[in-house]
Amino acid sequence: MRSHYCGVLNASHLDEEVELSGWVHRRRDHGGVIFIDLRDREGLVQVVFDPDEPESFATADQVRNEYVLRVRGRVRRRPEGTVNPDLPTGEIEVLGAELEVLNRAETPPFQLDEEEIGEEHRLRFRYIDLRRPVMQQRIRLRAEVVRTLRRYLDSQGFLDIETPMLTKATPEGARDYLVPSRTHEGKFFALPQSPQLFKQLLMMSGMDRYYQIVRCFRDEDLRADRQPEFTQLDLEMSFMDELGITSLMEAMIRDLFQSVLRVELPDPFPRMSYAEAMSRFGTDRPDLRCPLELVDVGDLMQDVEFKVFSTPANDPHGRVAAMRLPGGGQLSRKEIDDYTKFVGIYGARGLAYIKVNEWGRGREGLQSPILKFLPDDAVQGIMERTEARDGDLVLFGADKASVVNESLGALRERLGHDLGLMDGDWKPLWIVDFPMFEWNEDEGRWEALHHPFTAPGAADIDKLESDPGVCVSRAYDMVLNGSEIGGGSVRIHDPEIQKRVFRLLGIGEEEAEAKFGFLLTALKFGCPPHGGIAFGLDRMVMLMAGAQSIRDVMAFPKTQTASCLLTGAPAEVSSAQLRELNIRLRPKPAAEG
Repeated sequence: MRSHYCGVLNASHLDEEVELSGWVHRRRDHGGVIFIDLRDREGLVQVVFDPDEPESFATADQVRNEYVLRVRGRVRRRPEGTVNPDLPTGEIEVLGAELEVLNRAETPPFQLDEEEIGEEHRLRFRYIDLRRPVMQQRIRLRAEVVRTLRRYLDSQGFLDIETPMLTKATPEGARDYLVPSRTHEGKFFALPQSPQLFKQLLMMSGMDRYYQIVRCFRDEDLRADRQPEFTQLDLEMSFMDELGITSLMEAMIRDLFQSVLRVELPDPFPRMSYAEAMSRFGTDRPDLRCPLELVDVGDLMQDVEFKVFSTPANDPHGRVAAMRLPGGGQLSRKEIDDYTKFVGIYGARGLAYIKVNEWGRGREGLQSPILKFLPDDAVQGIMERTEARDGDLVLFGADKASVVNESLGALRERLGHDLGLMDGDWKPLWIVDFPMFEWNEDEGRWEALHHPFTAPGAADIDKLESDPGVCVSRAYDMVLNGSEIGGGSVRIHDPEIQKRVFRLLGIGEEEAEAKFGFLLTALKFGCPPHGGIAFGLDRMVMLMAGAQSIRDVMAFPKTQTASCLLTGAPAEVSSAQLRELNIRLRPKPAAEG
């Protein structure tokens, strides 16, 4: 039904007879000549119909936006003065000879060139939304990313191996999606949160290098970069340490960006410890494009009368940090109040500040409601440590370390974007030397920071029971522009160490056997040292496309309430289906009258 795609025609096709098929992007009637912009996946081309072909002209007069057409015509050069340099097909047009309407279209729920379209409207009519050029570009970019990654991994000896979608519920951090079994009454499958255990088993099977572009499922609260079903590039390698794994993976990402975006990323990527990232940026996924940094000033505040500062300064779990904003003295009181509200989202109880008007005048050259509470030596120390200059603004966080890190870390990025401080386009890095465990105060127990199969550093194995809080894991995260795009670790391959980690996490032998027995058994039969990583494909494509949400790079995403407006899922099912699954729904409580 076509000889060419619309968007590939150019001056090299002059005088050729072509057959095209596509949608009417727009129709224009100019004094007896009808112009139709015909669109397909590759782009659009202008087709001209004039009264010399009365049959096709009459048909063209009837078509409207989004009609599906087949056109036969001759490629010719556009008249002088009508060339469109912004269009790949802008030098030529097609003089239509035949026109067939393949399908009529009702007026679409929104026009494809509209910019302000509500997301719910877009998702309800996703098949229309996907026709928009920007969405076509994003989905094509995603396909190119996948194709490039596969090509690289194939060249490096990785095997594409599928793992089960129906598996066993295991405690991996998020809530499982459960699937009732018809053939095993009262029992449930779980959809995989990740292929973690299976890819480890593949290494024990001698597959050496595995990858999979795989759907994963997590029933958790959603946000812009989370979906209940998402796609990972999942990888695992045998007989490789963390340096070998991270070197291979950053070479893959460099190849991806060079091939798809023509962007050269640094070689090698910078590396930073978790502790350094938290100290300097308040987050383990810092955006290095932003020059702002946090500075500890707790030691300067231990003896001040101002309890807001002195209490966290003397608390082993507290932190007092300052952040210098160059030129920030120009911010109005309202702007500062708005940023105070912003940090409140993260639990901060306020945002103290010092405006540096003229430091040469000492305290008299500073402006702040907290100055009266600070002695001269503390003020001097703050100014020296932050390297504040005239015209700057120094912002403070004082609370539990977690609150200070989260609030000032988020504020740092917000200021970077608001004030145009971001430097450079792409800033990748590796975060390494993560803590092995974190303490859950609510439940009074240790939890794995990543997952329970992450190996401890060799120097920390003897401290697993005696001092778990200082243990460092062999984990690593790849961060790009403030987003974690991949994370992984070297795994535990010694069954005794795996049992010790389970015990520390409060997973007894009986529970471990019930949930991970197959893994523990496999470890006994010759397990190679191995490790891996998983990249969030949706998140990576979102960054590469310059989109604001992963929903904008997924063909059919869910809403933030995990529903599909297009199909109406989730939906009720028939009582017959429920009976087959041995499921009885609880009756809804009667409404109070």
